[in-house]
Amino acid sequence: MTAITLPPKKILFVVGARPNFMKVAPVLEAVRATGTFATILVHTGQHYDANMSDVFFGDLDMPKPDRFLGVGSGTHAEQTAKVMIEMEKLLAEEQPGLVLVAGDVNSTLATALVAAKAGIPLGHIESGLRSFDRGMPEEINRIVADEFSQYCFVTERSGLKNLEHEGISKDRVFFVGNTMIDSVQKYLPKARSRFPELATKYGLEAKKYALVTLHRPSNVDDSASLSRFMELFERMQAFTSRILFPVHPRTCKRIEEFGFAARISSNPCLALIEPVGYLDFLALQDRAALVLTDSGGIQEETTALGVPCITLRENTERPVTVEDGTNELLGLDMDRVLEYSNRAFSGTWKAHRIPELWDGHAALRIAEILERSL
Repeated sequence: MTAITLPPKKILFVVGARPNFMKVAPVLEAVRATGTFATILVHTGQHYDANMSDVFFGDLDMPKPDRFLGVGSGTHAEQTAKVMIEMEKLLAEEQPGLVLVAGDVNSTLATALVAAKAGIPLGHIESGLRSFDRGMPEEINRIVADEFSQYCFVTERSGLKNLEHEGISKDRVFFVGNTMIDSVQKYLPKARSRFPELATKYGLEAKKYALVTLHRPSNVDDSASLSRFMELFERMQAFTSRILFPVHPRTCKRIEEFGFAARISSNPCLALIEPVGYLDFLALQDRAALVLTDSGGIQEETTALGVPCITLRENTERPVTVEDGTNELLGLDMDRVLEYSNRAFSGTWKAHRIPELWDGHAALRIAEILERSL
């Protein structure tokens, strides 16, 4: 009797915004290396700029997406609805055995809802993170994705406690480490080779400059709030000659609306630049004396790199970066931010260590779990 060869089980990977790429890329590579699964990479197009998207895919050696949904920008409801409509069609067509999502963007929420209604198992990379601030859209997205996930892949122990508190069954929860750190470790040598060129381009000296990112509405959509940051950068001239600020499109728009252009040009330390690709930004983080940010992923990357980080928010969904890592959560107390910034430049930052399982093998653990259970 001739043996019947069944087709490999199909896993559909979904990315929607640039932070997803760094989390998904190592998992896609590890799953493909098993030879056990067929894989489909889907880009929803939630954040899509032809130049920037191509740069990120190229930097991470990711294959071009098998499917591009072309959702584009819009309100939270518009984006979520567009992804749901297109994802419903795609899942009906492909009938995957598992859908994998990452992070906390609208594409994550939308895909989780559609997969749950279609009865298709869901896996969530970066599960269990909580800021306990439901005023953040990302918090809602995280909670919903975890509720519907059969595979909750957790990056830090706070995630285990959060999921247990929310009643998520332990047999759905897997502490695997942080796939974003897999990407950091893999690409750091290549990123470091780019720094001399970046230093020349932007007038930088290693460990002598601050790197800034700001994009959250609470920080940039209010004129008074953004003005406080302008004042901070002016006061930082006392101990640094360079503050490099890759400007998010949202922030750039607000700077123009609020009339801060002249104020920025009068600060010789402050250099506003266009957003850069993954490898260039990793290189800039690695050689900075200090990173000031309101981004979640940057808190993790700076901890992995051992670079002092100040988070310009009142909360963080990544407490291990404060407890074990290099991160300080200072909110908008600009006097404290200035004090801690000075500490970073004087080399008196707190002791820190790499968090548990942030060892570059998180994606391999995920692939092994899927190979055993699917």
